[in-house]
Amino acid sequence: MLSLRRRLQLYLAALHALLLAAVLLHYRSQPLLFIGLEALLLASWLLGLRLIRQALEPLDYTQRFQGLLQDQDYAARLRTQPGGREEKGELGELVGLFNSMLDALYQERLRLGEQRGFLDRLLEATPSAVVVFDFDGHISLINPSAGALLGLDAPLGKPLRAWLDGGADATSAAATGSAAVAATSAARARARSLLEQLDALPLGASRLLSDADGRRYRGQRGHFHDRGFARQFLLIDELTAELADSEHATYDKMIRVLGHEVNNTVAATGSVLESLLYYRSQLAERDADDFSTAIVAVKRRNVRLGEFIERFTRVVKMPAPELRPAAIGAILDDIVSLYREPCRSRGIELAWIRRDQVPALPMDSQLMEQALLNLVKNAMEAVAAAMQEHGLPDGHVHLSLAAEDGRGGAGARLSIIDSGDRLGGVPASQLFTPFFTTKKGGQGIGLLFAREVLNRHGYAHKLAATGQGETSFDIWLTPS
Repeated sequence: MLSLRRRLQLYLAALHALLLAAVLLHYRSQPLLFIGLEALLLASWLLGLRLIRQALEPLDYTQRFQGLLQDQDYAARLRTQPGGREEKGELGELVGLFNSMLDALYQERLRLGEQRGFLDRLLEATPSAVVVFDFDGHISLINPSAGALLGLDAPLGKPLRAWLDGGADATSAAATGSAAVAATSAARARARSLLEQLDALPLGASRLLSDADGRRYRGQRGHFHDRGFARQFLLIDELTAELADSEHATYDKMIRVLGHEVNNTVAATGSVLESLLYYRSQLAERDADDFSTAIVAVKRRNVRLGEFIERFTRVVKMPAPELRPAAIGAILDDIVSLYREPCRSRGIELAWIRRDQVPALPMDSQLMEQALLNLVKNAMEAVAAAMQEHGLPDGHVHLSLAAEDGRGGAGARLSIIDSGDRLGGVPASQLFTPFFTTKKGGQGIGLLFAREVLNRHGYAHKLAATGQGETSFDIWLTPS
């Protein structure tokens, strides 16, 4: 198809050809007029070509402008004359308009680039985990916090469900087969429950989530519009420390109020009971014995109630740890010596299965000893209860102390492993909850006290079923 320029030129040529044919009629009769008309037609032809060129010149600039837009070369500028001289008139106004548009696009690109750079740095530095999906639900962006939390290997271009179905695991392992893949797979296995909850999170919802280690998070799924279409994103914030502080503050206030009321009642009741014993001698002998027995029983229960409240207030009023170098192995040796005979009489084996030489670590040895006493005692009682319930002849409580390097330097991992397996069906989010216990008649104080001691020392810890008929309480003795 002919261009507009060619069509105009053909039109001009056809018109002047007709005029030339008309002029030829005067060739013989009026030669001078013929010569003048020919000169006029030639001038008209040249003027027409010039007007066509000037009329179509804005189209040439429009094409050049379109080329700059396609190349995204917003820093270039259009000129009407070589050498930098600008032409006035309609063409100059059009070129000025194009240049203003290019300048506006250039400034907008600069602003978008700065904002994108700021957003990239913000996503990289934020502790919140952010995952952005494309139009097909595949991961298009994931910040370092999300990568560390979810343990996803090469996640871009894959849906979140790929790690739940197992396809991504097999692909990455087959592709590399390195130790890094094994570490990533382990992290992904720990986060599997969190991945399942995130994948099932509906659009616009914000929920409290937890992983296999008992850490708690707030997960939110939202959306934004990109080029007119909706894209989804996930925002995950860890709330473990925040919720723990909130629970501790609530527990602290409740125990203080409860302790105040109970102690006042116990003191007043004890005084009244002592006064009632004064009237024993005024009763008949047969009634006096029953009276004394009842009063003594009430006094005993009164004392036990006071001791019960005292155990809870001990957690609240725990002093700040006084850190001094202490040998954790020696502390546990004393505990093993203390409980070895009670364990043997019940058919429970209390022994070391690994004991590395670990240097002295900064800790409050008295608080740590009380916490470890509670943990070993809880393990013993869990094993004894399991033996009684299932008719087992024996059980075990094993200790392991393994030297390892942590984020804070050389440290150790202490594990207290029992065959009681009382946590098989207990959600990780329920552990260390105030007043929660799996022991019949328990009060949930021992674990609460141990957690408070470990938190004040900055020691990471985990209580979970091993999946092999055992329960393990692991403590990383390196401040996190």
